[in-house]
Amino acid sequence: MIGLIQRVSEAKVTIDSEVAGKIDRGILLLLGVEKDDDETKAKKLFERVLNYRIFSDQDGKMNLNLKQIGGGLLVVSQFTLVAQTNKGNRPGFSQGASPALGEALYNYFVKLGESSEVSCQTGKFGANMQVSLVNDGPVTFSLQV
Repeated sequence: MIGLIQRVSEAKVTIDSEVAGKIDRGILLLLGVEKDDDETKAKKLFERVLNYRIFSDQDGKMNLNLKQIGGGLLVVSQFTLVAQTNKGNRPGFSQGASPALGEALYNYFVKLGESSEVSCQTGKFGANMQVSLVNDGPVTFSLQV
């Protein structure tokens, strides 16, 4: 399971001209599910996202996590994150989860977010989405479990 996290001052996802999810300060998470992923990996990645210290403290050092700043989490499914890109001119998706597994684990991840102490917003699995953000920093990290 791969999560691309971006520290944002604002982010939103739009589907068919309707805003599906929107946050102010927080993390935009692009979530990719691989074929060998399961709920254990999803929970581990979720905990890492919540606890990853990418927000500045009073001294300007990245020492604070999402919970500590009271930020929002915007979760967007992104199957292209799991693509093999090490050779050729076309991505390969043999490591990607089936649509059924991908959607089940995406929904499980979102459920973890909705039951946490942070405000969790989402896109829609499998939808054509437009994502806009203001990357604060810019700060972007790829997390993999």
